[in-house]
Amino acid sequence: MATNTSDLRRTFADRRSKAAVRQRRWRKLKDRLARYLVVAGGLAVIGALLLIFAYLFYVVLPLFRPAGIEPVQSYARPGEGETAAVVIQEHGEMAVRFTRDGAVVFFDPRDGRVLQRVALPLPDGAAVTAVGVSDPQDQVIAYGLADGRALLVKPEFKVSFPDGKRRITPALGYPLEAEPVVVDPAGVPLRRLAVQLGGDGATVIGLSDSGLHMTAFRREESFLTGEGSWEPQGSVALPLKGDIRQLLLDRGQTTLFVLLGDQEAAFVDVRDKADPELVQRLRLVSGDERVTAASLLVGGASLIVGTDRGRLLQWFPVRGANNHYTLQPVRDFRAQKAAITRIVPEFGRKGFLAADAEGKVGIYHATAHRTLRVAPLSEGAVAAMALGPRNDVLLTADAAGRFSFAKLRNEHPEVSWSALWGKVWYEGYGEPAYVWQSSAATSDVEPKFSLAPLAFGTLKAAFYAMLVAVPLGVAAAVYTAYFMAPGMRRIVKPTVEIMEALPTVILGFLAGLWLAPVVEAYLPGFVALLILTPLGVLVAALLWWFLPKRVRFLVPEGWESALLVPVVIVIGIVSFALSPTFEDLFFGGNVRLWLTHEMGIDFDQRNALVVGIAMGVAVIPNIFSIAEDAIFSVPRHLTFGALALGSTPWQALTRVVLLTASPGIFSAVMIGLGRAVGETMIVLMATGNTPVMDWSVFQGMRTLSANVAVEMPETEVNSTHYRVLFLSGLVLFLFTFLFNTAAETVRQRLRGKYSSL
Repeated sequence: MATNTSDLRRTFADRRSKAAVRQRRWRKLKDRLARYLVVAGGLAVIGALLLIFAYLFYVVLPLFRPAGIEPVQSYARPGEGETAAVVIQEHGEMAVRFTRDGAVVFFDPRDGRVLQRVALPLPDGAAVTAVGVSDPQDQVIAYGLADGRALLVKPEFKVSFPDGKRRITPALGYPLEAEPVVVDPAGVPLRRLAVQLGGDGATVIGLSDSGLHMTAFRREESFLTGEGSWEPQGSVALPLKGDIRQLLLDRGQTTLFVLLGDQEAAFVDVRDKADPELVQRLRLVSGDERVTAASLLVGGASLIVGTDRGRLLQWFPVRGANNHYTLQPVRDFRAQKAAITRIVPEFGRKGFLAADAEGKVGIYHATAHRTLRVAPLSEGAVAAMALGPRNDVLLTADAAGRFSFAKLRNEHPEVSWSALWGKVWYEGYGEPAYVWQSSAATSDVEPKFSLAPLAFGTLKAAFYAMLVAVPLGVAAAVYTAYFMAPGMRRIVKPTVEIMEALPTVILGFLAGLWLAPVVEAYLPGFVALLILTPLGVLVAALLWWFLPKRVRFLVPEGWESALLVPVVIVIGIVSFALSPTFEDLFFGGNVRLWLTHEMGIDFDQRNALVVGIAMGVAVIPNIFSIAEDAIFSVPRHLTFGALALGSTPWQALTRVVLLTASPGIFSAVMIGLGRAVGETMIVLMATGNTPVMDWSVFQGMRTLSANVAVEMPETEVNSTHYRVLFLSGLVLFLFTFLFNTAAETVRQRLRGKYSSL
């Protein structure tokens, strides 16, 4: 007893020594430092994620900034005469006003200061009877004369830098020739005009008391000199009569829209300049509502109609079952209440501006079906309106001749919730659809920024990848951790885990250039492999069970799975060897044609099946490693206890081990899902990158990550396309955040439920 007491005293003395106190202080300092470092590391990770989110949000936010109209200056009409048309220079530094008496006035649109006056070279005694304006992007003005001819003129703004200073010199050009061209061969005064000028052709359509006439011109270039001249192709009468109020010719010079009276319109096909065809005559409005203004959007396919009740209607040709196009009403805008007096299309996109009898101007986007802004700008009814080529300045003239200049803010009108995630009825489509098409061959075709097919493709690729990875990864983890011999486990587990280091670009390369052609060439054999492999394993297991015990005992316990390797190899060889036979017996010798004609299923070589296999192989190591560790970490006494109480090994596994390890298994699956959702290179190389919404395993897809990787290098910084790609990244970020949050929530609940086992 005395010895024990002395030992205790010695122990307490040692603990009170300077060395012991110093050691305890040092340990406490290290513990505190480690705690601070862990906390700082965690906060740094959270801060980095928040910064990423903040930057993505910062880039995306301008997409949803509202449009604005900022009045700058109002002034009296520059020059004399009634305004027929107004054109603004690209930078909004100069404008030109065409009068109905043939005068041209160049002025500063910001203050109305007259810069230059020019008189058109009109023939003596030929009075101006009509004025027509081409597509705003071409800025060609046609003056119709009393002798049935028309003079085409185009304003030019020549930029020079004398003495290092920028100078704009106004001038007039004559696209065809300085002499008027014949529109009505009878020489009857023209009352309405429509004109379009293209690279190799020009069309002028005029209305006179003798009827509706069309004159076409073709540009002929000299092979030796390269100089060109416009040669008339003749004049033809159009098959249309009635109270013609307005003529609208598309930029491609193929379609003519004619407003008849104040309620009807005609749709005329003028592709054949020698034989135009009246396609359709229809009523645009119902009841006593009247059409007061009309214009074509960029590209010339959509007709925008304004009414006396402030409504704006969009019509465009839709191909029917007989392969014929007819005008169909698509959208209805009701933001303004007074009669619409003027409509001008935006440059380079499917937007337009509409002015009414109260002096209000509205900004709209047709495809997104958005009313962006309606604001008062003029004191009276707007009689003329011009938009700058950059869609950033606006010039209006009221009925009294007073001009108003305003700046516009409308950078991204085509982006809306419905345009991003809903079906949109685009020009040329028979019905609304989800479409991603960020670029086109011409500027007349609008970009289509639907994120729905990209999000769908992301989920589709992840689904098929998890369909492959989850059963194989989890089953392999269960067998390796619970049934496999320790010696074999020490070989298998590191081998599978080292596959995580395999670059996904290698897997994508192999999937796209090797696996996809193999699947296409041996599709029946591949399907047979998927069916015969589990059946073959079951048969092999059954045969193994019926073998004599002395034979089975030759294989050490836990090593039986090694015998399945040659079984799977033989099944694979047999399946692929019999693939041509299967194709001849069951699919008429061509499985792709059979799928197309008999099943109505299109087959793409790089499809979801290939992507699912390749991504599944990439995800399996993650799922296997985490799930195997979770199962192997279950305390052995739980298993022994269950077995001691009479459970079979399978019952102990399913009712004790798997339940205890379920938080870790679920975490493994969700981490694998996050990996599949964010995967880029495999889906980029192993699929056709077609943004379609089809669950078919034989169809490809385009994912959010692959789309960003493909299109980000070629997009213009700060453009709508650029910001929508960042929005794709933000959506992908939110996807992974939601998946991880849900996974952690479920994992914590599983841990709380089964921690007492």
